Amino acid sequence: MKSKLTLKSLHILFFYTICSLNTLILAQVPDFFSRYCNPDFNYTTNDSFETNLEGALARLPNTNSGYGFFNSSFGQNPDTAYAIALCRGDTDLGSCQSCVNNSIVKIRETCPNQMEASGYYDNCMIYYSNYNTLGDYNMNTFVLEYMVINATNAAGLFGDVLRLLLGNLTFEAASGGELKYASGTFPRSKGSVIYGVVQCTPDLSDVQCSGCLNLAVAQLLGDCCHIKMGVRMLSPKCNIRYEDYLFYEDVRFSLPVPHAQSPIVGMETVSVQSLRYDLKTIEIATNCFSQDNKIGRGGFGHVYKGVLTNGQEVAVKRLSATSSQGVEEFVNEAVLMAKLQHRNLVRLIGFCHESKEKILIYEYVPNKSLDYFLFDSAKHGHLDWATRWKIIGGITRGLLYLHEDSRLRIIHRDLKASNILLDKDMNAKIADFGLARSFGVDQTQGNTNKVAGTLGYMSPEYAMHGHFSVKSDVFSFGVIVLEIIFGRRNSSFYQENDVEDLLRFAWKQWTGGRTLELLDSILAQSPYSEIEVVRCINIGLLCVQEDADARPSMASILNMLNNNSVTLPEPKKPPYFISKGIAIDISGDAENLIPAVISVNNSSITEVHPR
Repeated sequence: MKSKLTLKSLHILFFYTICSLNTLILAQVPDFFSRYCNPDFNYTTNDSFETNLEGALARLPNTNSGYGFFNSSFGQNPDTAYAIALCRGDTDLGSCQSCVNNSIVKIRETCPNQMEASGYYDNCMIYYSNYNTLGDYNMNTFVLEYMVINATNAAGLFGDVLRLLLGNLTFEAASGGELKYASGTFPRSKGSVIYGVVQCTPDLSDVQCSGCLNLAVAQLLGDCCHIKMGVRMLSPKCNIRYEDYLFYEDVRFSLPVPHAQSPIVGMETVSVQSLRYDLKTIEIATNCFSQDNKIGRGGFGHVYKGVLTNGQEVAVKRLSATSSQGVEEFVNEAVLMAKLQHRNLVRLIGFCHESKEKILIYEYVPNKSLDYFLFDSAKHGHLDWATRWKIIGGITRGLLYLHEDSRLRIIHRDLKASNILLDKDMNAKIADFGLARSFGVDQTQGNTNKVAGTLGYMSPEYAMHGHFSVKSDVFSFGVIVLEIIFGRRNSSFYQENDVEDLLRFAWKQWTGGRTLELLDSILAQSPYSEIEVVRCINIGLLCVQEDADARPSMASILNMLNNNSVTLPEPKKPPYFISKGIAIDISGDAENLIPAVISVNNSSITEVHPR
């Protein structure tokens, strides 16, 4: 017998474990570490609800709101099936999509005939029922999992620490915008800390999110769990987790929503009008493009800091007049670029096309660019190994999104240290990823006679023959990785007589068994992971191999960085394709010396434009 679920009774399921809560035995589609199959409401095989459920789950992977929240439905009442999925807020888009796909397969296997079911992986959850949960958190269907090990100071301080941490995180998540995710730490005793994450689905209001999390906290801090060293309180609409180790990516971010969007439909509703700014507003924000406001010059134009009337700080890129692109093409490209949202990309928030001006308005990233710190003897001390490791990971995830997970399939074509910006927490954000498209270069692979890039970062097949692909960006990424480790520009070697470039120097050190001699001397003054350093050098050399097909994809690189059990292949010798006699400047200054025709091993680069 079927009936509409009310979902108002409280279900708390206990799962005991002694080891780490995120330990999984991996299979082709791994099992959920926790799941809930409501035994009170079943459907029969081949009935209308089952058909509708299959339809809702089939639609689910294509409904990402842009915040890792998926929502779909299928069929007519009273047998409509509703499904949602939510990825943890620090999960990159590729991993999120994969987790949701796995969840859809596993939930049907785990709960084959239930009308209500939920399943939980470390970085995503899935839920379905014949009840529409959007805008409703008062479901009270919690899964509770905790370690049997108690805190050493369980009687007092530990419970107080939890209350403070979870209270702060609840407030931050409920008031933090559409993502509704917060992570953080709180000191315990003897130098130890407790790590916590809370999250709500983006369809909940601030008040609803707070209510759901407060209910979860009340359950968690009851007689059962306030003394436990690790706990997860999970429900389809909000969840809480804390541990005594860092289990999430140590970043804090929020994704501001473009104008006039709802959290349910997300990026799909970005419109021209929501992104358009008039020229007068931009002139006021930048003090009429004052020299005092100029913060950079580079590919395609000058960049100015601006402050909008609402107090928001922005970076305003005033494009040069070299584009042959029409107004309609420029506007369409700006709208498409605004839909590309990832925490490791600089976000486009608007544009202006007026009085022959073409202007792009980006989020303002306060810590300038990677080269500003990395290549300055007085500043590169700010980049300890933990920070550099985080930056490498951020660039990897940003490129993976551009190459494989974004709707535009972008090849950057000018990836370099000056195009990696750093936010207030030194997280990497890739800049200028859409400007090749804005200037009419809309191919994603192939040949071109307009080589748009910076010598020293360009792959040999691109620099010499105009052949480009995602592996062109991988080559540039490899150069950046080696620069991050060594602390010197690739170009700095062109003035020395003993070595040709950084790539050849790295290769000599690698093959000579002197790998750690590459390490920036400043890093020796603070702790670093030798395993991580050597692994990054290996990855960097794999990326700069001459054979483009031999270079790894960004998805493979992310796996190499995150999984020490993956055996890395031995790299082959990097190319030698740039003569030391060429007078070039690849310092990141976009308006300097790149000649119109450069002879390279009897080949030519034609129509190389100023960058």
